[in-house]
Amino acid sequence: MQIAIVILAAGKGTRLKSKRAKVLHEIGGKALLQHVVDAAKQVVPPHDIYAVIGHQAEAVEAALKPCGIKFVHQDEQLGTGHAVQCAERATRGYEHVIVLSGDVPLLKPETIIALRDFHLEKRAAMTILSAHLQNPAGYGRIVRKSAHSAEVTAIIEQKSLTVRQHSIHEINTGIYAFRREPLFESIVLLRNENPHKELYLTDMASIFTHSGKHVVALEAPDPVEVLGANTIPEMMELDRAMRMETARRFMLHGVIIQRPDTVVLDSTVEIGPDTIIEPYVQLLGKTKIGSDCRIRSYSVIENATVCDHVTIRQSCVIADSQINSHAVLGPFAHVRPGCLIGEGAHIGNFVETKQVRIGKGSKANHLTYLGDAEIGAGVNIGAGTITCNYDGQLKHRTLIGDGVFVGSDSTLIAPLVIGNGAYVAAASCITEDVPEDALALGRPKQTLKPDWAKRRRAQMASRKSTT
Repeated sequence: MQIAIVILAAGKGTRLKSKRAKVLHEIGGKALLQHVVDAAKQVVPPHDIYAVIGHQAEAVEAALKPCGIKFVHQDEQLGTGHAVQCAERATRGYEHVIVLSGDVPLLKPETIIALRDFHLEKRAAMTILSAHLQNPAGYGRIVRKSAHSAEVTAIIEQKSLTVRQHSIHEINTGIYAFRREPLFESIVLLRNENPHKELYLTDMASIFTHSGKHVVALEAPDPVEVLGANTIPEMMELDRAMRMETARRFMLHGVIIQRPDTVVLDSTVEIGPDTIIEPYVQLLGKTKIGSDCRIRSYSVIENATVCDHVTIRQSCVIADSQINSHAVLGPFAHVRPGCLIGEGAHIGNFVETKQVRIGKGSKANHLTYLGDAEIGAGVNIGAGTITCNYDGQLKHRTLIGDGVFVGSDSTLIAPLVIGNGAYVAAASCITEDVPEDALALGRPKQTLKPDWAKRRRAQMASRKSTT
């Protein structure tokens, strides 16, 4: 059975008051359209998915092209019916077409599958996905042939409802399945006789029923799934719902999330059981957190891998890096992209790392910058140490062997190699390679001037007395 999925994603979303295309706005860490595509890809292969794009088409296509879907251009946005008309050529050869909205990000693949199966079972020309809302104001209502019938006689818009029809709480979601042949035979009958002068796909229901074709409706299991977002507040409500559902899923699998209403969890995150997530944590992008970890409050972790038994103390920022098991970070550590923090390593308060590999059991506990460096196992980096990796034009690497001790307030000027077991004295400026097991001192000899401070104080007191 050849089935195409057409996703309507061409609209401007003017009520958002935003320059960005509506379907590129994000909830749960992904664009609205990306959520819909991901659901659709669990129903049909990517090459059977067609996104109808128009407003900011280049940006939308660039964002979604890696998914492997195809694109149909709607150069003029003349309504949902016109958008489907634009997909006529692209969908030739398919028997059925499922139409989704690009701004309904909570839709589950199971619901799309249920719509498909119901449509095929009923041999319908058109199948409408409906939903039951407590407050259906503003939505078109589904009028069924009878209370227990799947058949639909009409979709009535809010402004056209009779007094009796106002009691109907079943609404049209704008998600449909069609047999392709009657769809494109009849879609030419759509008329733009409305205030917006647009062609509405909704009108296909009355066109089909008047011509004797079979139109049915299937109610979605959860009305929240089919809610769209027309304003920023509505979008943030969807974001909240998605993130709370993500948190609930993790908690049901053994993750402890304290105050889940304060935690920001992208839908793409993975967390192992028995990990504790404290309040006000953000886990973003493709972050993977192992088992038995503790992520303390106010930490932000993005596109990073955190292995088992890791402690991330308060207010750490970690991006595009890997933290190996039993490591301890923070508080206030900043692990920038490209870092590998070794097993059992310690990256302490106000330590910043960038493009650094730190070996097993090594420590940099205080007020340190480590950039473009490879640090061996069992190394101690003293407080205030800096790797000077940038000469104004090029980046250079610092290589520190196993068991090295770097004293506090040292300046390591790259390119530089410090051999295994070497010592760097505190407050040294090191510009040359240090052999294994050597001691490197790079500071001026201390000078003492006896009684200088005493004389200075007397001189200052004399000046004050004469003024």
